[in-house]
This record gives sequence, C-alpha cells and structure tokens, in this order.
Amino acid sequence: MNLWNTRFEDKNYVYGTEPNIFLEEIQKKLQLTGNALAIAEGEGRNAVFLAEQGMNVTAWDYAESGLEKTQRLAVTRGVEVKTELVDLNEAQWKKEQWDEVVCIFGHFPEELRIKTLKGVKETVKQGGYFITEVYSIYQLPYRSGGPQNLEFLYRPEDFLSIFSDWRIVHFFMGEVVRHEGELHNGLSHVIQFVGQKTFK
Repeated sequence: MNLWNTRFEDKNYVYGTEPNIFLEEIQKKLQLTGNALAIAEGEGRNAVFLAEQGMNVTAWDYAESGLEKTQRLAVTRGVEVKTELVDLNEAQWKKEQWDEVVCIFGHFPEELRIKTLKGVKETVKQGGYFITEVYSIYQLPYRSGGPQNLEFLYRPEDFLSIFSDWRIVHFFMGEVVRHEGELHNGLSHVIQFVGQKTFK
C-alpha cells in the first residue's frame, strides 16, 4: 500500500474540498469546455470543480482511497467524474486526446516529472491547454507544504524548455499564500504555468 493511499484513507479531505484558487481563476478566465484530464488528482477537489464548469472530466491517481473520495465528492456536488487508477510511471499518453490537462501540486522524481510533462504535451489537443500550479525548488524553507526533497520540486525550465513551442498564456514563479486543507498552509513558493498547444 502506497503512502498516498494511506494518507487519503482519513475521512477528512486532507487538501480540502475547494479547488485550487489559481485553477479556479484561470478556468473562469478561459471558459474551457470539452474533455479534461486531472493527473495526480488526489481526493478530487479540482476534478469536481472542472465537472461543475460543465467539462467531461477524468481523474488519474494511483491511490484508490483518493479516487473513492473523488467519487464521493462528485456525488455530493451533483456531478460526474470518471476515475482511473493510474501510476504515471506506466501511463499511456494517447496523442491529442484532451482539451485540457490539469496538474495541481503533482510532484514526482525528476525522471518521472520530465516523462509526465512530455506525455502531457503529447496528449493535449491542438488548441488545448495545460494548466498547473506546483511548488518550486525554492519552497523548502517555507515549510508550508509540498515535498521536503529537492528532487521532487520544479524548476522554471521544466516548463519553458518542454513547452517552448507552445503559446505561453501565463507563467509565474514566486510567492503566494495557500490554505488548502491540512497540508498546504501559508506563504509558499510556486510555479504557475498555462500553455496552449498551437495549431500547426
């Protein structure tokens, strides 16, 4: 049983039930429609929010307990979210499948992180978007959430290099305040990226 499966077995939603505020702001600005994929989605707060905006949403996580809570939250909110037990090490990234891919505080070792970002690039449709907020390499001294291992934290070039041929809608690295459940609390150092796959 993995760490996240154990963590999410608690009846409380450890990151809360409200969506990430950055995702909420960007989604309302872009008014995206169609099919959305939320990766490393945890307990479902962001996937449920996207479903509430009228999108057809699939949530990936490799913690069964998190996916079960995603379904419970979806029922509570009166929406549907498809859940799939996916280990990103073994993920199958189908070419141009999704109108939107979302990754909120999904942190992985460097090799898997780069592999995942390249998979995202492959699977977003022409004209589609990738939206993410993650902790940067400068987060460690803040102690307000996220991995305590530098290898799991993001560098700006992770996005600016891999997505160099996309239209960058939004890029930010710096301080924000986050209060998300029990585990994200206080001043934090993040990277935000919104990219659109350009038409060829």
